[in-house]
Amino acid sequence: MKFKFIKVLVLATIGIFLLNGCMDDKDLGKQNSTDGSKEFKVVTSFYPIYIETLNVTKDIQGVKVENMTNPQTGCLHDYSLTPANMKTLESANVFVINGAGMETFMDKVVKQQHGLKIIEASKGMKFLKNNLDNEENPHVWMSISDCILQVKNIEKQLSSIDPTNASAYKRNSDEYVKKLESKKDEMHKVLDNLKNKDIITFHEAFPYFAKEFNLNIVAVIEREPGSEPSPKELKNTIRIIKKSKTKALFAEPQYSKKAAKTIANETGIKMYNLDPAVTGDGSLNSYLNIMDQNLKSLEKALK
Repeated sequence: MKFKFIKVLVLATIGIFLLNGCMDDKDLGKQNSTDGSKEFKVVTSFYPIYIETLNVTKDIQGVKVENMTNPQTGCLHDYSLTPANMKTLESANVFVINGAGMETFMDKVVKQQHGLKIIEASKGMKFLKNNLDNEENPHVWMSISDCILQVKNIEKQLSSIDPTNASAYKRNSDEYVKKLESKKDEMHKVLDNLKNKDIITFHEAFPYFAKEFNLNIVAVIEREPGSEPSPKELKNTIRIIKKSKTKALFAEPQYSKKAAKTIANETGIKMYNLDPAVTGDGSLNSYLNIMDQNLKSLEKALK
């Protein structure tokens, strides 16, 4: 009788191990993600969403944030997934995206990841349209007001998925929103008093930024990063600049300045940097520091 009992106990133990073996690490992570016994992994699509999510999840034990793309990738226009990206996603509990068409290349992949929870940072927001193709412009984070909405969206959706840490997500979100509000007020105090509001930008990353601070984008050099303007487009841009007498041309630190330098040489217009916040040092205050540099650049150019 005793022998039979031991035999049944051994078989039951083996069965438990086999059952656990059938569950992959992702399933186990999801099973224990909110009770502190397993790491809760949050993956973000690209840099600005990474910084927003880092601030929302700051100092919360058991919650790890990883950016899917390299910090120096920039905007995800025409981005192609790598095997490393796929591996990162496979171990994720949550995937935080910008939305508004920024991550369309992910549609098929996300559908294959059946258990992956998706957080759309720009959910419910109003989008501006591009002048050239009339499509929704996804660069919403460049408006500090919209960046705040994204942070709140991430906090609310994370809290719904991981209710155990909801109060910590809310506390972190509120703290970061206060910093963003303060930076926005600081920038308004300087930029609202400038008489000259005309700027020329490198590509269509700045309509939300311009709307936030009442700037007038006279012309856009490149519609997409890395797509050099044709001789005809370059000629038209030079004509617009000469006619408008705009004094400030803003290139982006992430991309080649070849076209911008040609325009500057032809028109005598001065060239400055305006950062779309798509790359950085990965620090919690990265976005705030970039906005501070943008403020200094605008103040110098437009005074």
